[in-house]
Amino acid sequence: MTTTAVSVDVLPRSLYIEPTSRCNEFCQQCPRTLLSREDDRDLSFDNFRYIVDQFPVLERVVLHGLGEPLLNKELPRMVRYLKERGTYVLFNSNGIALTAMKGQDLIDAGLDEYRLSMDGATRETYAHVRGVDAFDKIWRNIGAFVKRQKEQDASKPAVSLWFTAMKENLHELPGLIDLAYEHGIREVYLQRLVFFEQGLALSKQALFRRSTREELDLVESCAQICKERGIFFNAAGSATPVESLIRDFGERPWSGCRRPYTLTYITSSGNVLSCCFAPFGHRSAREYQEERVIGNIFKEPIKAIWHGERYEAFRRAFESDHPARHCSQCGLNWSY
Repeated sequence: MTTTAVSVDVLPRSLYIEPTSRCNEFCQQCPRTLLSREDDRDLSFDNFRYIVDQFPVLERVVLHGLGEPLLNKELPRMVRYLKERGTYVLFNSNGIALTAMKGQDLIDAGLDEYRLSMDGATRETYAHVRGVDAFDKIWRNIGAFVKRQKEQDASKPAVSLWFTAMKENLHELPGLIDLAYEHGIREVYLQRLVFFEQGLALSKQALFRRSTREELDLVESCAQICKERGIFFNAAGSATPVESLIRDFGERPWSGCRRPYTLTYITSSGNVLSCCFAPFGHRSAREYQEERVIGNIFKEPIKAIWHGERYEAFRRAFESDHPARHCSQCGLNWSY
């Protein structure tokens, strides 16, 4: 029996849902800033419920995409709805809109993880990478949020810091670890750069299999600092940070990814994508629509999309030597 037959006989239990395509930053390594994209919109709670109710079992839902989740006022309600189903819920956020009220709403809703995206340890670097001067405000917000959790003895959400590592900003990682420690954050992740040769999303900025000995030594020293301070230091994909920069995925590097069989990604407009890498690297809005969008959940049930010919064709290509372009770069130009 083929892998596909085993894996896609039921709907996925892991799901990415984009609460909004709006954002309050202009990140210089993000496809939202630099590539064609869907129109700005918030996902209404009714449409959100329409989506998730089509999945009989949801073990894990990630409530982010290309927008900033906190800009959707219905976000805590979405979290609560999923928690009532027993789902593990998390999202990445830039922290700009993490007000006291929103923070309390997320605590009360039962959010499992809040992941702070932070790409610099100084105001200047942060503004250069993220396109806005919000560094000081973000740290005030996150500090107040962690303090509020401690005052309430709230174990959730787990707060972590996610750093998109580039040659441009890697030297600031030790300073970021200091800031995380000072603000009560005890998890730090080194995240891959996905590049498409625009803005700062350049191959020459990438560290995966391009790191110098000095850069790897810096990451190793950060791992030791974190160990001494009781900070969990890791990378996306459950690899150690150094492993994530040097690992070899073999002759068919994309083939170890299980996303085509285990999860799907739904934008605020209802478009169904194969994973969170699909928005990266397309040349035009037409290419995005024709090559990356597998269906639309507001036009067709997810069961029909998941088992439909377009998804099956995508999986057949994935299993061949000629996968979709955004798949072919996984494990080759960045780690998954």
